[in-house]
Amino acid sequence: NPSVKAASILSLPLPELSRKLQDGSLPLDHVFYAYVGKALQIAIETNCITEFLQESESQLRRAKLMERQGLLYGVPVSIKDSIDCQGHDSTLGFIKNLNKPAAEDSVVVQVLKRQGAIPFVKTNVPQSLISYDCKNLIFGQTRNPLMFTRTPGGSSGGEGALVGGGGSILGIGTDVGGSLRFPAAFCGICAIKPTGKRLSKRGVMAGVVGQKAVAAAVGPLAKDVESLALCLRALLSEDMFSLDGTVPPLPFNEEVYSSTKPLRIGYYETDFFTMPSPAMRRAVRETKQLLEEAGHTLVPFELTNVEYVMFNYCVRGMFSDGGSSFARKFNGEMEKGSSGLFLWLAKAPHWLKTLLSWISKPFVPRLSSIIRSMKENTVDEVWSLHHEIEDFCHQFIAQWKQLNLDVMLCPMLGPALGIGYPAKLSVAVSYTMLYNALDFPAGVVPVTLVTDEDEEQLKGYKGYYQDWWDRTLAKAFRGGVGMPVAVQCVALPWQEELCLRFMKEVETL
Repeated sequence: NPSVKAASILSLPLPELSRKLQDGSLPLDHVFYAYVGKALQIAIETNCITEFLQESESQLRRAKLMERQGLLYGVPVSIKDSIDCQGHDSTLGFIKNLNKPAAEDSVVVQVLKRQGAIPFVKTNVPQSLISYDCKNLIFGQTRNPLMFTRTPGGSSGGEGALVGGGGSILGIGTDVGGSLRFPAAFCGICAIKPTGKRLSKRGVMAGVVGQKAVAAAVGPLAKDVESLALCLRALLSEDMFSLDGTVPPLPFNEEVYSSTKPLRIGYYETDFFTMPSPAMRRAVRETKQLLEEAGHTLVPFELTNVEYVMFNYCVRGMFSDGGSSFARKFNGEMEKGSSGLFLWLAKAPHWLKTLLSWISKPFVPRLSSIIRSMKENTVDEVWSLHHEIEDFCHQFIAQWKQLNLDVMLCPMLGPALGIGYPAKLSVAVSYTMLYNALDFPAGVVPVTLVTDEDEEQLKGYKGYYQDWWDRTLAKAFRGGVGMPVAVQCVALPWQEELCLRFMKEVETL
């Protein structure tokens, strides 16, 4: 339609777009087709879309006749492959899941529709979701919209690429180790991973089904924080609480989100496990300084034992059965690339794991720890692991309360790694996965771009272990000048609104 000014529609931030849709100053189909056109362009460039949801067009026609206009009336929304949409596959990148359409919409999609949103595409994921790259045998490799040789992150990588490229104004993804935060950080946008049970996970497929040690969450990705807040306002509605009785009926707390009182903010520059790139360190330092100048109090927070958390809680927690259920998913599947090491270990007999762990300990202590963590546990051992994780969480909160903190400022891995690197660097998820083990809400906000000086300083990057992983990470960071780098904003469980309020502050400054 030549009268549609697509560029001016695509430049509107979500809150403004949604106002114009509600007051009728923008026709629904103009907005819908402007985004369909842009999404097609981004899909051709980055290969981020797996399916166009044909029924979105009839939904568009119905929306025009709707009496009640929800908070997301007429807003086109993109949905991650692993989130059920009625009549469409949720493949998780596995060929065996093709032609098995979902019988009904996931609760999140049902609520979005009741709020007037129009889910219009599904987006790509890595095979099995347990990866922060974005590639599988069905749909291939998704690329970063800002630099095609880089990964968009994962596992919500298609969402990161589409929203980051401007082909979707709001995306819904999931996160079990950073799967919302990696794509947002790598593609220069915002995302929030809520507390695991704040939004419904009914009809959302998991990479490892049934494990409770590392909390997964559903959450939104968008260009700015205000859009994330609008999405949570819409989702945290009576609709969600009635459709899924296990979600606590906590509506969005406007008072906390709009408060302006100065915050007491903990911060750290490193977790002493994954050495931050120079740009990551600078991102935290500059943000800290701006926050102090704006009247907030910043308090150093000492992280300890991240190595123990990574191997004993995260790896062991996700693969408590020795990885056998994870390995079963790959039966008859070809592509194994992104999860190669875990898959190989999952299939190795116990005596071989023990031997390899012992042999590799003096040379590659981290590999030794991963192998040791991939053993099959008895029920008794799983229970005591869950108990230990609970204790750790309470200790972490006690340290937080002792410093009287409101929120925490943390590094976020960046810049985006080259395509293929995440598969070799599973250990680099430490900055994000910590907050899945703790089940704290955590969001990312882009704050700076990699400079030539950062690139120069990278030449001295050694890492804390100086092992093969550290050397590989140094290579993976290289060549990222001009790419975005984000920080992570964290709050205590159920404090999503405070987390968003802090993110908004960081974004504004």
